[in-house]
Order: sequence, then structure tokens, then C-alpha cells
Amino acid sequence: MTAPFHIEGHDRASRWLITCDHASNRVPDCVNGGVLGLPDEDMNRHIAYDIGAAGLSRALAREMGAPVILSDFSRLVIDPNRGEHDPTVLMKLYDGSIIPANRGADAAEQERRLAAFHRPYHDALAGLAARRGDTVVCAVHSFTPQFKGREMRPWHVGVLYAEDDRLAAPLLDRLRAEADIYVGDNEPYSGHLPGDSMDRHGTVPGRPHVLIELRNDLIATPEQQEHWGQRLAPILDGALTDAGC
Repeated sequence: MTAPFHIEGHDRASRWLITCDHASNRVPDCVNGGVLGLPDEDMNRHIAYDIGAAGLSRALAREMGAPVILSDFSRLVIDPNRGEHDPTVLMKLYDGSIIPANRGADAAEQERRLAAFHRPYHDALAGLAARRGDTVVCAVHSFTPQFKGREMRPWHVGVLYAEDDRLAAPLLDRLRAEADIYVGDNEPYSGHLPGDSMDRHGTVPGRPHVLIELRNDLIATPEQQEHWGQRLAPILDGALTDAGC
């Protein structure tokens, strides 16, 4: 079986590390023969992966001279942005869609997927983060403009964080200074999720870190991803300078 992640720019010198937990909608063959029982329509929307996040992560990493790690399995296989004991680490229902191959997944199947995908991804991420003592982690995600039956989300960019806002606070200030960007402060989600990827690789080891969410209609094409990568890189660098850490 191939590695459940990709690393690009391993030798890049920046202290930044870019991560993309939900880069892919791939279902490996060892999981129900490579299908979850969902129609292509569902596998190509936000429930299966973060649309545009992989391309944005690569563009941002290139601009910043930083390594990037990207998952290579759908979050519906097992969610690498959840702690191992989080009840949503293996989703059986998401935004109105039942995931047939997950409905009957028992504790043994969950453990098998954790061992095959979740843990190797986090081991590799931890190794990258430890390559230097002053690593700063930026996680890249995207969010859907609207969940079924809910109001449209107005934000262009969301900045997520928990109790450590050393980097998030100056990043929010710099993004708010951009007249054409509507910024969400811990929107559209809360950044406090114990055991999640940023908790594990940022909060617990004490590294400066932040999670950014782009609305996925803004990064749907390679050109949009490059645009936002080029735009966000200096804003992030400036926020890190402001943070003084």
C-alpha cells in the first residue's frame, strides 16, 4: 500500500510548515474495495474533502519556501483532523448523506483505518514539525458556502484557533485591514477541538500555529488557488513578525 500522504518541499528552509488534512477524496482499495457507496456527486463535494485546499496549500508553500504535507485519503475513510477518540473520526452521516460503507463499521474497522491512514499521516507530520526547533504550523482547509437547509456563509476567510492566539490575533488584524476580505473569527467553526490536528501539533508542543479556512468557491480553480497563495503568504509572514514569536 502506498503512503497515505504526500510531502512536497521537504528540504525547503522556511520555519513554516503547511498542512492539508483534507486534501483528497480518494478511497483506497483496502476500504470496501475503494468505494464508500456514495454517488460521485457526494464524493466530489465538501463532505469527502476540502475542495481547493490541496492546490492552495501547494501554492502557499511554494510562496513561503515551506514544506507541505497533504493527506491522500478522504476524511470519510477516517478524519485526520480529529483525535483518535473523537466520535466523529469515522463519520456515518454527514450533511444529510449516509455513508453506506461506514454504517456498519465497528471498533475493529475503525482501529484498522486509524493504523493504516490516520497514524502514519500524523507520524509524518510530527517528523516534519520536528525538523527545526522554531517550526510554525499553518493548517489549510476550505469550507462550503452553504450546508443543506442553512443560511449562506458570508465569510471569505476564517481564522481558527483555541486558547493560543499568538499567531491568530495578528493574522486577524492583518486580514481585517484588507478591504475586500470578510474575515471570520473562529468562523465558520470553532477552533477549539481537543485532540485535533492543531491541538496535537501546535497547542500541545507549544508551537505557534493557526488554521485558515477559505470559502471553497473562491479557490475552485488552479488560478484562484495561486492567487490566494500569493496573497496570503505575505499576510502570514507579516502576522508572524507582528507576533514576535
